[in-house]
Amino acid sequence: MTHTPDTDVIICGTGAAGLTLAIDLARRNVGFLLIDKAAHPFIGSRGKGIQPRSQEVFEDLGVIDRIVASGGEYPVQRFHTDEGPVDKAVVEMSDPTPDEPYRIPLLVPQFLTERRLRERLTELGHAPHYSHELVGFDQDADGVTARIATPDGERTVRASYLIGADGGSSFVRKALGIGFPGKTLGVRAIVADVLVDGVSSDTWHRWGEDTAAQVSMCPLYGTDMFQLQAPIPFDVDIDLSAEGLTSFLHERSGRTDVVIHSVSWASAFEMNARLADTYRRERVFLTGDAAHCHPPTGGQGLNTSVQDAYNLGWKLAAVLDGAPESLLSTYEKERRPIAEAVLGLSERLLEAAKNRDTHRGREVSQLDLGYLDSPLSMTSPDRAHGVRAGDRAPDAPVTGAGGLPTRLFTLFQGPHWTLLGHDVDDAPAPAPRTGLHIHVIGGGGDILDTGGHVHSAYGLSSGQWVLVRPDGYVAAVVGTDDLDSLATYLDAVGIRPVPMAQPHHTGTSAGMPAPSPSAAPRTRREHRRVRSAAEQRLATAQRELHQLSRQVQRDLRSVRRQGETTAIVARSNFAELAVQSITRLAASLRTDPSDRSGRGDQ
Repeated sequence: MTHTPDTDVIICGTGAAGLTLAIDLARRNVGFLLIDKAAHPFIGSRGKGIQPRSQEVFEDLGVIDRIVASGGEYPVQRFHTDEGPVDKAVVEMSDPTPDEPYRIPLLVPQFLTERRLRERLTELGHAPHYSHELVGFDQDADGVTARIATPDGERTVRASYLIGADGGSSFVRKALGIGFPGKTLGVRAIVADVLVDGVSSDTWHRWGEDTAAQVSMCPLYGTDMFQLQAPIPFDVDIDLSAEGLTSFLHERSGRTDVVIHSVSWASAFEMNARLADTYRRERVFLTGDAAHCHPPTGGQGLNTSVQDAYNLGWKLAAVLDGAPESLLSTYEKERRPIAEAVLGLSERLLEAAKNRDTHRGREVSQLDLGYLDSPLSMTSPDRAHGVRAGDRAPDAPVTGAGGLPTRLFTLFQGPHWTLLGHDVDDAPAPAPRTGLHIHVIGGGGDILDTGGHVHSAYGLSSGQWVLVRPDGYVAAVVGTDDLDSLATYLDAVGIRPVPMAQPHHTGTSAGMPAPSPSAAPRTRREHRRVRSAAEQRLATAQRELHQLSRQVQRDLRSVRRQGETTAIVARSNFAELAVQSITRLAASLRTDPSDRSGRGDQ
């Protein structure tokens, strides 16, 4: 039995991963339900580092400026020693370049990052549902049926897909029986957001770095608070009240003039490194901390989670719009190796931190991560220089043919694919496709590489084309002679040519009447050729009608939440009837006796 879905996707979890996925689906007009069992948004600063690659993601999602304004650059670390204070930089301070506009990590408390993401989601017409707990789900070949406990009672929701973005203790992962192997790292720690007097807010203060009794106070830019961090013994209970943490800080720092007045959020936790055995079971996916758990060193956890969701969002939307289901299998193939590598980096940084080495270099930026071995990367064995399929697509300043400056990232921004042709003015342009933006760089094109930055960043030769995925990674670099292979690739990921309307003739150019539509072809071979073309047009029409019906159903579900609208209902009924009619017509054509009569003619 086929169940009509109430929505396309259920997202369980409203952290950075769940919110990123929701924004990406919202801008693609995909219906979703975003739920969380918590009564309100998370209020802690746990994941406070925003790495350069995540900043690029947030630019594409339209939220980067608000996130930058919510925090600041990492402060200098001040080590308080017996010989006096010693200042050291936390991260390498690198100036932006044309191809890497974001090169410095940001310090933004997690609750502020998530607040900005919720604001962006609201702009797109959606909001999270708090106090909505996923208590069970079943799935079949057509979708997922979820049971959700709400303040008004249990609710059953049918969706095409369910996404577990519900953190390290994920209910979704446990319900699927997916293993979460890994290890504890021998470190127990406390983290707390506090209001405090007695320390300056221009540095990250550290005491006792050479001992097990170390403690630090990091200013949380964008707030009046500090984040207190310290390792603690496994067998000791810690008083996380303001008074308790003040005493704890006095004992470890020797500074009795530092007083904590209030605690906004606090946690005592064991550091773990874990990775789920798989990211998917049929129509249910894991993303973010539900799929991997990191120690906080290097600021990798939240960033990896955001980029998981960014990878998954466009693939879900494409499959819901008719792309092959196999596209979704590339999510785990691309993201799980990344998490595995990042886990190793976080562990190495933790060991370095134990030896007082807190320096962070380019390795934490995530700018060099890519998908070279992905099934979605069209390899070019003869390409020795420049970007390759699977690499992050660089930015570059360019000039529009109209004379205004712009950037490649501006051309990439949005839910579409982008095809760039380099000095291809004499080559035939690829056919237009829905969801593909085509730009030509060079003489006669719409974009000018005035500073040579595109050539420098991409290493393209004249006559080459580079295809950029919706998530900002290179899918292919091909020459004009290989555009047919690029067309096949685009077909496989659901980016299809725009159907060309057939002109309606009332007569010939010489004024003679047009042949009757019922006139038979002269030969059976011509009959089959005409019939084949008609079947292709029918298949295209049927596909478009299905898409129209799906969109109307989405509109209808949205409107029903606000009140019944007769016009929308009528559109929905019409679309369904049209789909049924075209299906019957196609079936009738396939069983046409005149076709059987011509099968012997080759």
